[in-house]
Amino acid sequence: MTTRTARGTIIVAGGAAAFLALTAAPAAAETPVGEPSSFTSAFTAMATPDQVLNADGVATPGEPGATGTFTFRINSDENIICYDITLEGVTGDYMSPAKTATHIHQAAVGAAGPPRIAFPNPSPVGDGPRTSSGCLQGPFTTGVMANGADTGTNFDLAAIEANAAGFAADSHTTAFAAGAVRGQLTPIPVGGVETGAGGSVTDSSTATVAGAGAGAAVLGVAALVGLGVARRRNS
Repeated sequence: MTTRTARGTIIVAGGAAAFLALTAAPAAAETPVGEPSSFTSAFTAMATPDQVLNADGVATPGEPGATGTFTFRINSDENIICYDITLEGVTGDYMSPAKTATHIHQAAVGAAGPPRIAFPNPSPVGDGPRTSSGCLQGPFTTGVMANGADTGTNFDLAAIEANAAGFAADSHTTAFAAGAVRGQLTPIPVGGVETGAGGSVTDSSTATVAGAGAGAAVLGVAALVGLGVARRRNS
């Protein structure tokens, strides 16, 4: 349920989301920056509709046939994350209580969790592929408040490096407010690989990526969703 107060603040209620309120994002927000000269880690997520959960952690399938490829490269020393996002088969406008509808959430397999980083929504909105690429430097903001603070406040990219399986990437639309697609983050070699794999919807122990030695089954699944990891230079 969504209600509007006399001051115009939107309160999002319902289960785990009851404490969230949409307010103006803090002035100190992430900054678009150029690609750093090196990265300390890299991750990918193969996002599919069957991995979507609502705010209560209940399976809420996203858009049938849609897929998402999320590739992230991190320089945790400089608190910079570079992103390459492609959505296929996602239709309609974006919608989210956050300032954008495309996020990294701190959420393990089968669990809901708050957004920690909000990325520019892939474009153009239409029937074809949607893409978004760039780099952001913290401090990060999402526009979603929890316990009086933005859910991006004090978020450190080293947390992803410490436990990638505890984070998921997703994108939300008006027709699929819980998420059109979602996928768990999993590590890839910093130098990049031609093909990677996303996380598992049921078993985080399988959410691993091998580079050149990836199994044929994993590579086959990745190929079906067109998962290609663009190479970036690494010092």
